[in-house]
Amino acid sequence: MSYIFMDESGDLGFDFAKEKTPRNFVIVFLMVKNDNAINKAVAKVYKSIPQKYRKHIKGGALHCAKESAKVRIKMLSLLKDIDASVMAIILNKKNVFTKMKDEKPIFYNYIVNILLDRIANKNVLSKNDKINFIASQRETNKFLNENFKNYIETQTYDKHKVNINVNVQPFYNVKGLQAVDFISWAIFKKYENSERYFYNIIKKLIVEEYTLFE
Repeated sequence: MSYIFMDESGDLGFDFAKEKTPRNFVIVFLMVKNDNAINKAVAKVYKSIPQKYRKHIKGGALHCAKESAKVRIKMLSLLKDIDASVMAIILNKKNVFTKMKDEKPIFYNYIVNILLDRIANKNVLSKNDKINFIASQRETNKFLNENFKNYIETQTYDKHKVNINVNVQPFYNVKGLQAVDFISWAIFKKYENSERYFYNIIKKLIVEEYTLFE
């Protein structure tokens, strides 16, 4: 059994007249053969936070954007020593065609599928493995989540004969999603704000950063 944990940073908003609309949208896969080390790392970081500073942490779930620099460094430092691989796709939103902007759920599925294609073509994961693909839930609409699941499973098998089981979960339910949240945040900061400090901590895990519409 292999695992892919998927998260994203930024958004698919295209109104650049708004000051806080990001220029980039990043999707990241964290790939491991066994998720025990990731679970232990996330639990260790959570336990290291003094009780009085845990007020923002609902259900014991860590969220990178809300954490201190100290927590971010600790998490990324633990993750960098895990036997894992990271692949990312970075979308330059300013160069996206108008038609794609109007079909965001379809466009999102398309981007994820590109990254899965690149994983399969690079043989990062064995085709003989059953792959448990866990995506951080971004939609509350059950139809869109089911459509995403069916699309990814079908495309991956039809193109690459890889068996993949897609499971969409709230990030607070899965420690692997909390871990990849920190990694996607670090990669996003590199592209959006030219901040490389956190990125450099986990750089050695990264197999590929693929830019789309550059």
